[in-house]
Amino acid sequence: MLRKNSRPIGKILMVLMLIFFYLPILYMIVFSFNDSKSLTGFTGFSLRWYQHMLESRDMMEALYTTFGVALAATLISTVVGTISAIGLSRSKKIVRDLLTQVNNLPLMNPEIVTAIGFMLLFITFRVEKGYATMLLAHIAFCIPYVMLSVMPKIRSLDPNLADAAMDLGATPWQALTKVIIPQITPGIISGALIAFTMSVDDFIISYFVTGSGVKNLSIMVYTMSKRVNPSINAVSTLMVVIITIVLLIINLAPGFIAKRQRAAEITKRKMVLPATLTLAVVVVGAITVSGLGARPSALPYAGQTLYLYNWGEYTGENILQDFEAATGATVVMENFDSNEQMYIKVANGEAYDILVPSDYMIQRLISEGLLQELDHSKLNCMDDLTEAVIGLPYDVNNDYSVPYFWGSVGIVYDKTKVSLEDLEAEGYNIFLDEKYRGDIYLYDSERDSFMMALKALGYSMNTEDPDELQAAYDWLVQCVETMKPEIVTDEIIDNMAQGRKAMGLIYSGDAAYVMSENENMGFYMPEGGTNLWSDAMVIPANAKNPDLAHEFINFASDYDGAYDNSSYVGYTSPNQQVMADLSGEGGDFEGINAYLPRTDNPNDEVFVFNDATRKIISNLWSKVKIAASNAN
Repeated sequence: MLRKNSRPIGKILMVLMLIFFYLPILYMIVFSFNDSKSLTGFTGFSLRWYQHMLESRDMMEALYTTFGVALAATLISTVVGTISAIGLSRSKKIVRDLLTQVNNLPLMNPEIVTAIGFMLLFITFRVEKGYATMLLAHIAFCIPYVMLSVMPKIRSLDPNLADAAMDLGATPWQALTKVIIPQITPGIISGALIAFTMSVDDFIISYFVTGSGVKNLSIMVYTMSKRVNPSINAVSTLMVVIITIVLLIINLAPGFIAKRQRAAEITKRKMVLPATLTLAVVVVGAITVSGLGARPSALPYAGQTLYLYNWGEYTGENILQDFEAATGATVVMENFDSNEQMYIKVANGEAYDILVPSDYMIQRLISEGLLQELDHSKLNCMDDLTEAVIGLPYDVNNDYSVPYFWGSVGIVYDKTKVSLEDLEAEGYNIFLDEKYRGDIYLYDSERDSFMMALKALGYSMNTEDPDELQAAYDWLVQCVETMKPEIVTDEIIDNMAQGRKAMGLIYSGDAAYVMSENENMGFYMPEGGTNLWSDAMVIPANAKNPDLAHEFINFASDYDGAYDNSSYVGYTSPNQQVMADLSGEGGDFEGINAYLPRTDNPNDEVFVFNDATRKIISNLWSKVKIAASNAN
């Protein structure tokens, strides 16, 4: 009776398990055909994100890199791992046991430890990070998986099999290829598939060992996930389709071949995997080379390369391609997700031609001598910029920087849940109004959260007074303990566009997108003041091509480049005409107050860098998040 009843229960559990695993994938595939930018609300069928993916050189190069590295790493690690496993099986027991433990270390190590180890290795030997270092790292971490798959098959063989083959006249090579290898082929194929999967899937190791703008799809997806970009669904769907086709071929091809030519089955099975991998590597390499194309030699910067280090999803759809077409240069862009991450690379001597840091970080880079002064005789863009972003405190004379985007921080709110009267009466203290308990977002940024608390208390956001910082900390602790907020980063954008909470702290450019997607959303900046921020283009002191960097600054600040940037990203352009056109009648942000930053409030401030204060705030914010975890 128990056995009969357990069968339907087991089937139900299996079905539920399959739904649990595959429903998110199905959800992703459906939303890859969504007409809008929303990642959660389906508004209609469209192929626009597939078109965007195919037109994006960055995405396609990431695709080529992913499969090129994966196929090459699989082929090499399979050969090396198989030979190593066979050789290990013939070694003395003490050597075999020692090397087996060494082989298992990378499997048991946290991946971040392995990644840092590879990074330090390449830095120590001054190996320039890029495609080669990524491939070497992938080969190294795939070999143990191949050996782990092959070793059990070898142990199951008769230890005298090779000797018997050689007694019958086979050479050692023939004994290996015609006797041993056919017997362990299933283990080799399993190891190769695991190696391929691990390579395609890897993010952490790839992220630490790459450079020079080389990135695979996992790095690209990570970058794209920082802001709303539905192309992430399209490229992920393409990955699912490719891997599904490969699995179907691997599983169905042997049976088909067996029916057509059973006599040659063994020979063909031995040749299918290496031949397929070799062909795929050649094809991917050819596509990559052809995709890069040759630059016309007549253009002024033909053959030169611009190394750009920028925030993820912070450039327009066409600006980089248009710049390359106009100059003949190649743009290699890497992305960072925090000013601090960018600073670490620059401070450690990594060379870029253009950086796009925020105001306070520019001040720090200037003070530490990590930037070079701009040659204003090579810049023709300054007259096109709005006066509001010229001569800001971090670079009074714009000796080092030219604005890229600017904006403010404020409160995005659902007009059906939050009244403007409450906002005007309470300002940032509305985040302590228990009427909205459990219905608010806090932004996971120590600077902006402390700005909000300090402004709510009537203090300057650049205060160095320990008592005022402590008061701001107490304010934030009260907020997280009584209001039960959800502390988020860029996921606030899509969540507020869907009206999931009553309000949240947000950057003005993100609020502009939210308001364009949902007419019930509003944006409010308290009269007590806010952060007036600016991200700007600067040239590092060790830039290899400052002339081309000046050319890019002009191009990005000119009308066409600035319009492409601002209309796509949604942040306010410093170009006066672009700003007027996008916010004016018929513009993308007509009637959206979040697009135009406030410039007439004396309480608004620009962040000033102070390392001692930054460390205090960072430590206090960590305690706030601990308090939030305990409260929830």
